[in-house]
Amino acid sequence: MAYPTVDAPYGLKPINLIGGQPYAGSTRQMTIASGYATDIFCGDVVKRAADGTIQKDTGTSTTVTTGVIGVFMGCTYTDPGSNTKTFKQYWPASTAASDAKAYVVDDPDALFKVAVVSSGTTIAGTGYTSIGSNAALVQNSGSTTTGNSKVAINGIATTLTLPMRIIDVVEETTDSDGNYTEVIVKWNAPYEDSNIAKGGHAYMVATGL
Repeated sequence: MAYPTVDAPYGLKPINLIGGQPYAGSTRQMTIASGYATDIFCGDVVKRAADGTIQKDTGTSTTVTTGVIGVFMGCTYTDPGSNTKTFKQYWPASTAASDAKAYVVDDPDALFKVAVVSSGTTIAGTGYTSIGSNAALVQNSGSTTTGNSKVAINGIATTLTLPMRIIDVVEETTDSDGNYTEVIVKWNAPYEDSNIAKGGHAYMVATGL
């Protein structure tokens, strides 16, 4: 069966861990505040809020906080309309549910597959020379039909403030120009700015949240 053609971004998809260990579907349950007013889609990046709940992280090329907590994979909550426990691929903005929990891939060593775009949702390609470089996140609105994110990457460079590190290309996604439309990424390391730790995964920031 041929590898499917990628015609739109799909967010960050966990595939395995650094060192080649398989990703076995492990997630951590984290609280979403009742009434949180932003949609969060499967494959979106999330961060910790000051009250300990999680929120969608909308950072792109720089992260000025103490880092992200992981990637959202879905959620459960008691639906306020039907009063039944519900699993959903995405968090619907402003849902009133005091028991809402997100499933988050929070392992800082997780590797993710992601689409490359020129801008927005326009698929682009990159070559082997991008391996080892950093990349910006492109924040697109997800789909309430599929529940999936449309986050992607672009702006490939060596800039230390970029949030993602490219580990490899996805060989099966070569385009007509010999470039690759999907790559494998991990969280970039935190960096120091005026003696303040910024960026990277929150678990890797020595000062804590």
